Amino acid sequence: MTMFDRLLRAIGMEAGNQHQAEPMQAQASFPSNEPVVSWAASQGYAVTDQTAVGGFSLTGQTRENVWVLKRGPSSRDFIEGDELSARAELGVIGDAAVVIMSRPLKIELEKQAYAIYTDSLQTTVNTSLPEEMRWLAMYEEVVWEGLGLEFLDRYVVLADEVDHAGAWISAALIDALMQWPAAATAAQAPFMVMTLRGNVYLRMEYTPPDLPTLQHAVVVLQHACESALSNLAAGASA
Repeated sequence: MTMFDRLLRAIGMEAGNQHQAEPMQAQASFPSNEPVVSWAASQGYAVTDQTAVGGFSLTGQTRENVWVLKRGPSSRDFIEGDELSARAELGVIGDAAVVIMSRPLKIELEKQAYAIYTDSLQTTVNTSLPEEMRWLAMYEEVVWEGLGLEFLDRYVVLADEVDHAGAWISAALIDALMQWPAAATAAQAPFMVMTLRGNVYLRMEYTPPDLPTLQHAVVVLQHACESALSNLAAGASA
């Protein structure tokens, strides 16, 4: 039994008991939403839930499916400052569970999990453990030739089944994940995009905020949604 098997048992999670990733509440320290509003209008997106300090909710759609991307303070201790968090309700295969996570984030979560497991002074399990840490125990890391060495150097893929991962992670999605603006790639910031419970989610660090990173996050989200709708349609086999 591996460390994460023991962690999973201690938490009391069953492999099929997946929790839904929840977008955070919008509030942040961005000086102005004017560039976001101007760009969003040019793309046909709606910006709502704005705050005086820069939080917002950006609404768009892939095909007829609505997605919402929010900017606000971090809801995870492994994300510093602000974060972007998105959810798209797609109604694709509900039991497909695939997570693309930045490799530095996986390493950090493993360190945290190990520290929790080996802390002899801890008598009870912290029930507020982020679900991202539980995924390390629930899902296997999967690899196939089409991902490429450069991609695998930057990301890890966790999945319930390799077929689900191969169906969802399209060439277009891989390309988008490898084309982040310099501001986003320089810091190797925490990032993940996933399909769980028939939906697609995205969560990433957004500090310091910049419009090109926001724009590319939407590109990644759109590719993730489009691929899920095309290749993980409910009732279809991966």
